[in-house]
Amino acid sequence: MPLTQLVFLIVLLAASFASYKTGKLTAGGALTGWLISLCIYLGTGYAGVAMLAMFFLLSVMATSHKKHQKRNLAGDTHPEKRNARQVLANGGLPAILGLLAFVLPGNALLASIFMAAALASATADTLSSEMGMVYGKRFYDIINFKPGHRGSDGVISLEGTLTGIAGSVVIAGIYAHNYGWSAGIFANIIAAGTIGNLADSVLGATLERKGWMNNNEVNFMNTFIAVMASCLLLLF
Repeated sequence: MPLTQLVFLIVLLAASFASYKTGKLTAGGALTGWLISLCIYLGTGYAGVAMLAMFFLLSVMATSHKKHQKRNLAGDTHPEKRNARQVLANGGLPAILGLLAFVLPGNALLASIFMAAALASATADTLSSEMGMVYGKRFYDIINFKPGHRGSDGVISLEGTLTGIAGSVVIAGIYAHNYGWSAGIFANIIAAGTIGNLADSVLGATLERKGWMNNNEVNFMNTFIAVMASCLLLLF
């Protein structure tokens, strides 16, 4: 293994350990995060890890932002310290795509687009819920658009939705910086991330409310739906 790659893997391990020591991840979450980073790196190199790192950074910042106010507004919010299941819910599909790109290098570029779509959706979901809870003015149930309760499953706000779209734009920007500008792919990633985020709210308003799915399963499904949306958009 080249020295630069070895050093980079050590840096990833150090970053995971730092996330554990600062209370952002549990020990299991930190180890899982490192393994996900490794899978992504194997398939898409520094570009994939950069998108994952931006998702993690924005998620930590959004979750920590005015956390006491969010607790007062809506009771429980997303926990700051994420465990292995929560990490897998958001990063599991990108890791699978990374491994597929590694095993089938001829499809690495396609896998990178789908990875960007999945991470755009995960980023949009976190930003829209965390920031919308603080800055949202009016809240609506995504199924019937009747007024909803701030922070409830399936309840959205205009401010939160726009913040989520901004998160998808950031991930799409990192993709474009590393793989080259393409208006079509840039729009694809943003659209797929937004579709995945909205699908997350629909699942939250239906299956999660009924107890048929938990939050981790809904989070995984939003990344999966984003990948499917990206695939369909590429076809048409």
